Amino acid sequence: MKKTALFRDNLFVEHDPGFDQPDSPERLLTLYSLFDTLPQKNLFVEPAFAEASRETLLLNHSSSLLDRVAATKGQIYSVLDEDTFTSPKSYAAACLAAGALVTGIDLLFQDKIDNGFALVRPPGHHAEKDRSTGFCLFNNIALAAHHAIERLGIERILIVDWDVHHGNGTQNSFYDTDKVLYISLHQSPLYPGTGNLHDTGVGRGDGYTINIPLPGGQGDVEYANIFNTLIVPVACQYQPQLILVSAGFDGYHGDGISSMRLTAQGFAYMARALVRVAEEFSEGRVLFSLEGGYSLSGLREGVFAVLGELAGAQLDTPFPTFLDEATEQRLRSERSIHPAIERVRDVAKNYWKM
Repeated sequence: MKKTALFRDNLFVEHDPGFDQPDSPERLLTLYSLFDTLPQKNLFVEPAFAEASRETLLLNHSSSLLDRVAATKGQIYSVLDEDTFTSPKSYAAACLAAGALVTGIDLLFQDKIDNGFALVRPPGHHAEKDRSTGFCLFNNIALAAHHAIERLGIERILIVDWDVHHGNGTQNSFYDTDKVLYISLHQSPLYPGTGNLHDTGVGRGDGYTINIPLPGGQGDVEYANIFNTLIVPVACQYQPQLILVSAGFDGYHGDGISSMRLTAQGFAYMARALVRVAEEFSEGRVLFSLEGGYSLSGLREGVFAVLGELAGAQLDTPFPTFLDEATEQRLRSERSIHPAIERVRDVAKNYWKM
């Protein structure tokens, strides 16, 4: 039976950027409370983890940024960016979120877990080397990848970012290296305005960034097509030793922050595809980290759909959490290739076999 880790802590709930902010503590309270009532909790392990050290945070961030964020500790309200705010325990929560991902990497390579999902806040993929932005204080996924590369000697990491916003911070962390293949699916135009399809990397990293900017209105079929015809074929050529996923659920059809039309079935399909790639090339090592997702119902459905795929079981919730065979076959076979997807394929052909 698979050992699927779930990383959570009440400290993540105490990061409170303000009553009018989309990234509210209720996002995790909703997920944690549902998990606590789950009859199949025994399918999951909940490892202990600690805050990331300053040495670890410096793998991806500057000393000046660490000092700036640390200075918010204990402050009732601080402003790091026009949309990035902190409360007294936000700095500790951000350090713990990064620590959860780093611990997850260690446990994967120690064969103590097979896969995992870090249900953490604050999110991370917008955080740059010198700047906290887009609700993100530190870049959890990028720190995990740096830890794997620089401390464990891993040479090929696939990062898939399906949050509806482009992960500018993650892209910039690995834009000049072939040790990370970064693939982002995001709505365009939309915050932060980055992620052009012609942004493919520089130097040794040329071709190892694949941006898939999409107009609004795309749903399960379109996302499945992207995985079937682009992401999975490229991932199989890259043969990653580790897969990391920036799992945002703000592309859900009821999430007011975007105009995408994904359902829980679409998230399950993407998760299953990555689990299978991991089983073939990475000894099953795949670690998900929560990014966006602001519809509480969409967040519940999407996260537990992914958890069901990681555990390989239908979870007992009020909504389906496992992709049924008929839906999988439909998403595998239906064709609705949007011109935007074809443009991405045309660029990717310069580096990968399509």
